[in-house]
Amino acid sequence: MDSLVRLRRDIHAHPELERQERRTTSVVAAALAEAGLCGRVLPSGTGLVVDIGNKSGPTVGLRADMDALPIRDSKDVPYRSQVPGVCHACGHDVHTTILVGAAIELARSGLADLGRVRCIFQPAEESSESGSLDMIAAGALDDVDCIFALHCDPSSQVGTVGTRTGSITSAIDHLAVNVTGIGGHSARPHLASNPILAIGTMVTALSDVVNAQLPERERILIGFGTISSNGAKNVIPSYAGASGAVRIPGASVWPRVPGLVRTAIGNIIEPFALDYDINYTRVCPPVVNDAEATKLIDQAAISVVGEENVYATPQSFGGEDFSWYLQQVPGAMFRLGVRPPGVTTQVDLHSGHFDVDERAIAVGVKMLTRIAMSAVRAGR
Repeated sequence: MDSLVRLRRDIHAHPELERQERRTTSVVAAALAEAGLCGRVLPSGTGLVVDIGNKSGPTVGLRADMDALPIRDSKDVPYRSQVPGVCHACGHDVHTTILVGAAIELARSGLADLGRVRCIFQPAEESSESGSLDMIAAGALDDVDCIFALHCDPSSQVGTVGTRTGSITSAIDHLAVNVTGIGGHSARPHLASNPILAIGTMVTALSDVVNAQLPERERILIGFGTISSNGAKNVIPSYAGASGAVRIPGASVWPRVPGLVRTAIGNIIEPFALDYDINYTRVCPPVVNDAEATKLIDQAAISVVGEENVYATPQSFGGEDFSWYLQQVPGAMFRLGVRPPGVTTQVDLHSGHFDVDERAIAVGVKMLTRIAMSAVRAGR
């Protein structure tokens, strides 16, 4: 555990953004090599696959993501990010460390007599151009019978595990809207056409307009993270834009949403008599946990943390590109509690203050190891 904590802190202190994870890939490869495991690095230098065991048996996949976020690390800790404006604020450093530990444990387990486990260290989970698709294209899922992953859960205490059958995350798409008009002096608005008004109306109204056309159980969440213009405090701008994410809990409604969103944006902006363009990008579908795979997770969780510490996790509006693997093979994701005992103020994911109780690493290693061994024995 000491070496795994050091590994996690090293990765945390040297975060790398999507498709730049070359140092992280090298550090992981070195840790595996020290344990006698030879990984295959993708030609890009970001991403790594290592097989453990006998390829003649069933193959079980375990996946971790490695990329960080463009967020300033606000924590006052010795392992604080040394890269300005970049931080492991989603727990991917923990996911990666846990999978290294699980790979080492599996290599010691006598797995070769039973089957094979493929450990997939993936880049660019946070990217709209999903890193999971890179791994799939590189053959990471070839011959894999099922696949598992975990995600840190800062709402739950260390020593707990959350499971769910069916959708555990939501689909996510990205949206950018640009509006152009005739700029001018803010003292004479009648001589200009103000794109700020159109963008502001769209940002506040879009979710309600779209959701009015959907059943309550399938309603979506649209959140805008950026609003920009080329104006000043006394200038009506000629341009305004907004970008954000569309989060869709229902897999059945996901194909309909782009059309609904485009139509709603047009209906909102057209009365302003301004030009506009919409860039709607599909990112990933929901993570839908297979029932049999979830049973294996439940069994492992009961043995690792005790039945009283296994909780039914709700579906999240968050997106996770692990879903693309599950479009190819059955599998499941579980939530790993990382909040320290006694801490009542939750620091959420994607915050520069986010951190974990590192005792969760041991829980995660035990979970992935037992899940993999059970899945191999079950011939999944």
